[in-house]
Amino acid sequence: MKKEKSISFVDTHVKCSCGSEFEVKSNKEELQVEVCSNCHPFYTGQQGKSKKTGNVEKFNRKYGLEK
Repeated sequence: MKKEKSISFVDTHVKCSCGSEFEVKSNKEELQVEVCSNCHPFYTGQQGKSKKTGNVEKFNRKYGLEK
C-alpha cells in the first residue's frame, strides 16, 4: 500500500444558487451547489403534502371496493 497517499482537508467556500454562502471542510477549495439547507423545500417548510395513499388504494376507494 502507498503510505504517501493521504487526503488533506481544507476550509471550503460553498456558494449556492440562491445566494447563500458558507464554509465547510472538504478536499476542494471552492464548491458551487444548486440547493442548500436555506433554500431546500424540506428545510424551509414549503414542501407540499406528500402522497400518503397509493394508486391502488385510491382506485379501490373511488369504486367502493374497500375491504
